[in-house]
Amino acid sequence: MKLRILYHGNCFDGVSSAAIFTKFYQAKIHPGAEVAYTPTMHRAGNAFDRDQFDGDENAIVDFKYCPDERLTWWFDHHQSAFLTKEDEQHFLSDTSGTKFLDTESKSCAEFIARIAKEKYGFEDESLAELIEWAHIIDGALYESPAQCVELRSSALKLMQVIEGEKDPEFVAKIIRSLTARTLDQILESNEIQERLEPMLERHWSTVNTIKERAVYDRGVVTFDLTDTGIDGYNKFIPYYFYPETTYVVSLSQSDFRTKISVGSNPWAPRPRTHNIAEICERYGGGGHAVVGAVSLKREDLELGKKYMKEILEELRFAD
Repeated sequence: MKLRILYHGNCFDGVSSAAIFTKFYQAKIHPGAEVAYTPTMHRAGNAFDRDQFDGDENAIVDFKYCPDERLTWWFDHHQSAFLTKEDEQHFLSDTSGTKFLDTESKSCAEFIARIAKEKYGFEDESLAELIEWAHIIDGALYESPAQCVELRSSALKLMQVIEGEKDPEFVAKIIRSLTARTLDQILESNEIQERLEPMLERHWSTVNTIKERAVYDRGVVTFDLTDTGIDGYNKFIPYYFYPETTYVVSLSQSDFRTKISVGSNPWAPRPRTHNIAEICERYGGGGHAVVGAVSLKREDLELGKKYMKEILEELRFAD
C-alpha cells in the first residue's frame, strides 16, 4: 500500500502537515503503508502534473485543490484554495468525506490534527510542539519581527532549513524525522547542522540586501531582488527595519518563476485595510487575507514589474 503526499514545498506548515498526516494515516487508515512525498510549488497555470498522483491513495496538504479522480485526501486552509470555479464546484460536490477546507485555521497542521481528532479519534501528544510552532509560524503569531528574523529557537532554525533546502529527498527525511523526534533532536543532527550554517550566512546576507534596497512610502515597503539571485527570503525582514509599515510588496525570480510577494505587518500602527488574497487573485495568484503572492512564468519579468506597480498604487495610503 503506497500513499503519495503532495505538500506545500519549502514551507514549515506544509512539511509539518505532511508529517502529521503521515502519522495519522499510518495509525488510523493503513498501518504500515509506504509513504512518499512530493513538494508542490505555486507556478503560473496548473500547479500539478498528472504523474504526481502515483500512489494507491494520494493526498494534498496545505496546497490548492486538484479535481483529479486519483486524489483521495485533501486538507487546505488558504482563502485561494481553488485554481478555478470549476475546481471549487468539484470539491463542493465531492462525497468522499476525506477532503477538508477551513480558511479560518491559522495553520494547515493544526487543521489536520483537529480533523484527525474530531472525526477519527486520533491524537498524539508527541506532535503538540510541532503543531504549536506550525501555528505560530504560518499564522505569523510571533512576539515581534525580531523573534522571527533572529532565528533563536530550534523551530525557527529548522524553518530556515526547510525554506532553503533544494533537495526534496532531504526534506522527505525531515518529514519522516518529525513523526518520531523532537525539534531539538532533529536540529542537533549533523545533517541539519551542515546545511544550517551556510543557510544562516545567506539569511544574514539577504537581511543586509533587503535593508539596502527597501524603500518605504505611504505605508508600504517595496524592493526588487530579481538581479540578486535571491529567490526567497524571511518575510519578516521588512518589518524588522520598518516597524511603521503596513504592507510589503517585493519582486523575486527563481529558475522557474517570477514572483510578486505581498504581505502585511501584524504589528503595524496603521492597520491593514485590504484583503491581500483578493488582490493577488486578480493577477492569477492568491493566499490569505494577510499575505499572498502572484507566480508568473520566469520570462514574464516585465509583466511582474507592471503588476507590482499596480499593487503598490492600490496599497499605498493617500497621505
